Amino acid sequence: MTLIRASITGIGGYVPEKILTNKDLEAMVDTSDEWIVTRTGIRQRHILENGKGASFMALKAIERLMEMHPTNPAEIDAIICCTTTPDYVFPATANLIGTAIGANNAFGFDLQAACSGFLYGLVVGAQMIESGRYKKVLLVGTDKMSAIVDYKDRSTCIIFGDGAGAVFLEPDTSGNGFIDAYLRSDGKGAPFLHMKAGGSLRPASFATVANREHFIYQEGSTVFKHAVTKMAEAVEIVMKNNHLSAEDIAFLVPHQANKRIIDATAERAGLPPEKVMLNIQRYGNTTNATLPLCLWDYRHALKKGDNLILAAFGGGFTWGAAYLKWAISL
Repeated sequence: MTLIRASITGIGGYVPEKILTNKDLEAMVDTSDEWIVTRTGIRQRHILENGKGASFMALKAIERLMEMHPTNPAEIDAIICCTTTPDYVFPATANLIGTAIGANNAFGFDLQAACSGFLYGLVVGAQMIESGRYKKVLLVGTDKMSAIVDYKDRSTCIIFGDGAGAVFLEPDTSGNGFIDAYLRSDGKGAPFLHMKAGGSLRPASFATVANREHFIYQEGSTVFKHAVTKMAEAVEIVMKNNHLSAEDIAFLVPHQANKRIIDATAERAGLPPEKVMLNIQRYGNTTNATLPLCLWDYRHALKKGDNLILAAFGGGFTWGAAYLKWAISL
C-alpha cells in the first residue's frame, strides 16, 4: 500500500502596506527603539487599515498562492482558517473566504489556538489528506492583531502586527510532506495571556469597554518563561522521535513572538542562526500568520526534500512542533 502524506504544494503571504515603526511608537507610549529591539528584536510591524478584517488579508495571501499554484477553486475540498481575530464571532471567516474565491464545493471552519493555530491547522489538514477522503485543503493563517491591541499599553503594543499566509495541502506519495508532530495545551496558562472580555463569560458592556478589557492582556515574564521551555521541548521531542540531528535540519521555522525565545529554542536544538527563519524584525508577531509568512519569505531558499521543523507557542497555553519535508521546487 502506497503511503500518502500531505505536502504543501503552494504558498502565499501578505502584509498590509502601512508600517508602524518603533519610532512611531515612541510618540505613542513611553518606550524607545533601543528598548524594543533589545527585548524583542522587532523594528517595525504592518497595520491593516480600519474597515478591513482578517479575511481581506487572507484573500490577498490566497491571490499569491494561486499565482504560484494555479487552481480551480471548485477543486478545493476544505478551508481551514486559523485566526484569533475573525471578521465576526460567526459566521466563520473560512466561509467568507470560500465564497469570495468561488470554492463552491468546499466546507470551511475556523480554528482558534492562539499563536499555535496554524501549526494545529497543519496537523488537522494533513490528517484530512492522509485519510484519502480529501485531495486539496486550503490552510490559512490570518490575524488583524491591531484590532485587539491597546496602543496605550507599552508592554503589548510593541509586539503585534497584522498579516496573513496561505498554503495548499495535497496528497504526496514521493516521501515528502508532513511526517510527525507533537502538540500540547494547558489551560492553566489562560490567566497570563488572554482577552478579559468579549466572550460568553464576559460579554461586551459599557463597563468592559470603559475598563479596556477588549484588548490583549499579557504577563510578559511568565509567558516568556513558558514559551522558551515549551517550544524548545517540543522541537527536541520531534527531532528525537524522528532520529534527526541538527545536521539533518535545513531550517527551524519558529513562531515569531520574540527573538530571545527563537534564539533559545534554536540553541537548545543545536541549530546555528543560518538555519533559523527570522522575519520578526519586519513584521512583529502576526500570530497565526507567522509560520506561513516565514515559509513565504524563505521560499527561494528552500529545496525539495528539505527537512523543516515548525514550532509555536500561544496564549492559553498552546504549543507544539511539527516535522515535514518540503515538496516545492522553485
